[in-house]
Amino acid sequence: MTTKLKARKFRIRSGETLGGARAAAVDPEIDIDADPSSIKPETPGIGTDQQASTGSDSDMDAIRREGLTGRQLRMARRIAQKHGLAVTSDFDAVRQLRARGIDPFERSSILELVSSSNAQSNLPATSPEPSQQLPQTVQQQSREVARPDTTGGPLSAERRASEIQKIQQDIVRRRRRKLMSLFARLSVFVLLPTFVMGVYYFVYATPMYATKSEFVIQQAQSQSGASGIAGLFQGTSLATQADAVAVQSYLTSRSAMVRLDEEEGFKEHFGQAWIDPIQRLPEDASNETAYKVYENHVKIGYDPTEGILRMEVIAADPETSQRFSEALISYAEEQVDQLTQRMREDQMRGADQSYEKAEARRAEALARLLQIQTELQVLSPDSEAQLVLTQISQLETRRQDKILELSSLQSVARPNEARVNAVQNEIASLQNSITSLRSELTEQADTGVSLASKTTELRTAEEDYQFQVGLVQQALTMMETARLEANRQVRYLSLGVEPIAPDDPTYPRAFENTLVSLLIFAGIYLMLSLTVSILREQVTS
Repeated sequence: MTTKLKARKFRIRSGETLGGARAAAVDPEIDIDADPSSIKPETPGIGTDQQASTGSDSDMDAIRREGLTGRQLRMARRIAQKHGLAVTSDFDAVRQLRARGIDPFERSSILELVSSSNAQSNLPATSPEPSQQLPQTVQQQSREVARPDTTGGPLSAERRASEIQKIQQDIVRRRRRKLMSLFARLSVFVLLPTFVMGVYYFVYATPMYATKSEFVIQQAQSQSGASGIAGLFQGTSLATQADAVAVQSYLTSRSAMVRLDEEEGFKEHFGQAWIDPIQRLPEDASNETAYKVYENHVKIGYDPTEGILRMEVIAADPETSQRFSEALISYAEEQVDQLTQRMREDQMRGADQSYEKAEARRAEALARLLQIQTELQVLSPDSEAQLVLTQISQLETRRQDKILELSSLQSVARPNEARVNAVQNEIASLQNSITSLRSELTEQADTGVSLASKTTELRTAEEDYQFQVGLVQQALTMMETARLEANRQVRYLSLGVEPIAPDDPTYPRAFENTLVSLLIFAGIYLMLSLTVSILREQVTS
């Protein structure tokens, strides 16, 4: 069992005029379920157009492939309605207009449609008979309320154009006022200060001369070579980086400025009357005021990668600039010498004291040795003992000879008694001499001091003297080593670029300084403008 499909019935409205008066016509209700052949068009030509539409499917497909926008299709439908064409769709409107030789997207067609709409808006609102009964989209009523005329009626086209022109003129006037106000503010806060700075730099600023120089601080190379981590940085800029930074700090300090003023007359030079008031030092200027000028005219930079100190000294004439630069370089050399002077003095002082003490002990040991030799009346115990032993050996030899002689005398039957007694007495005398000499080696008769004890005491004194002599030699070696080390600790300044007075003035750089002034004033104005805008928005919100 099939059920007949039903659909909601709807009303078909005719087109409305542009003036806001829409003629609403109630059409007979159409049942979708009815036979399409039974629906007859109320206006002539609609059925013919539908038959033409079915016969021109290829043209409709071609129009669909053109990719027309919804606005263009709606414009084509309105133009078709203006020409009284009965169309079934927007694409059919485009097809029928092109068939009549009308381009719906041409500018003239659009202007005719707008002029026709304006003309219809001036007509009284009527309800003309609908010329066609086609489904159309019902547009929402505009929420804008037309401004009534003084007479109570709607605005005319001329009045509307006049009001629009007045609004446009008012917008132009407001924009012009804003631009004039902006230009005035820029002139007062940016252009005028920049112009003043430019006049100063180009006309009134006193020419300044800059003397540039470059120098490096070096360390004496070690002959034997350093070991450890210290050897890695020896000969590089890292070994003297601290010294270079110390010299840079000294040259930019108040003490250097005071010394330069005392020796070269820094304040007097920059207090001359022919220098412009901005760069000139006032009379009886304090050291603090002079130091500010010193900072602006003495610029020192340090490059840690190369270890080079770059100095630029600015003065009102080239000779003074060169003189100031040479004076500051001499101050830097003195400062470099003072950096390691205390360490070198400490090293040399310790070595000298050690040598002096060793030399004093050596002298004491030598004096004691001489005293012992004097007391013992012996120059050399070894020589004395050797002499005694030699004498004993000779006496022993003679005694042996006499003993042999006595034996030969006693071997005869009738020995000579007198001769035998004489030999025996001589042997006894030799034995006494030998005994006496041997006793001298162990004990001296009158003093009770043995030769062996003399030898021991004297040898001890000699050994002490030799030991002190060795200590003196060692102290002397240490002193020489300390002297060499102190020489290696010496820092010295090497000039890479000598200071030479320039021929032409270096400052002021009028164009660059004026451009920088413009950027500075523009940045200040921009920050103030943004701040004021933000505060105004916060207050009004």
